[in-house]
Amino acid sequence: MIIFMVGCTNIEDVSNTEEKTDSQEVTTVNATVDEPVVEDTSTQSKDELFKGYKLIEVDACDLSGHREANVVVDIGFGDREYWAFTNEYGQLVKVIADKIILQDDRTEQVTSSGRYCKDEAKVPGVESKYLDEGHVIADSNGGASSAYNITPQDSTLNRHGDQAYMEDSIRKAGGATDYEAIITYPNTETQIPSHYKYTYTIKGNKIVDEFDNSNPDETNKSLGLTESKSTNSNNSNVSNDDKDISSIDTNGDGQVTIKEAKAAGFKMPIIKDHWLYQYMDDRDGDGYVGE
Repeated sequence: MIIFMVGCTNIEDVSNTEEKTDSQEVTTVNATVDEPVVEDTSTQSKDELFKGYKLIEVDACDLSGHREANVVVDIGFGDREYWAFTNEYGQLVKVIADKIILQDDRTEQVTSSGRYCKDEAKVPGVESKYLDEGHVIADSNGGASSAYNITPQDSTLNRHGDQAYMEDSIRKAGGATDYEAIITYPNTETQIPSHYKYTYTIKGNKIVDEFDNSNPDETNKSLGLTESKSTNSNNSNVSNDDKDISSIDTNGDGQVTIKEAKAAGFKMPIIKDHWLYQYMDDRDGDGYVGE
């Protein structure tokens, strides 16, 4: 009898264990079923973001220059998601991206000049010799070349000014997150912006870059920021006898920093054909130091 009762007890224990195992399996199945809820939340968030705008598709290399009003367009090249918004006048007013992913010429097809497209969209205004077809998100940062990522931008600003500096900073940081561009205009009839405001995060630091769509050299001159502090000038036509950096190179290391050059009265930027350029560090290799 004792042996029989022990045998029954063991059977009951096994039965209980099996019931617990079944219960655990049901819980696992329920957790798997719940997963799509996260995806639905993401979709709802995007729908809320695009509320009031019509989502349309535009080829990344569409060069027409035409924009529709009140639309949202993905201007990220390839699988990137960069979203551009227009207002009721067809003006490009906002561009956002959760993450800026740099161009990769090892895996992406680009031209010999490092471009995705052969040219940029011909937005009204770019025909001016003073204005470039300026990317809101640079080609090298994964941006398309359609009218939804192009604005007529001052050439100096685009190539050597704040716009170029911002784009270069993102490239050197390996990308950016929480990117937002707010673009304003002087009136409702032009496609030429008057002002840009960029907000983005690189390496955990939130950056805000804000500037007018104007020639930075002329702006600085009007503010009196380019006047020489001494008899030295930024003129490259200096005689060989005067090309002595001993009075400029204060620490005697044979190199001239931007701070040292400014203290000696030289105006920035120092361009490639300036005699002082060879003693300075042009880190981005664009032929300008101190831009």
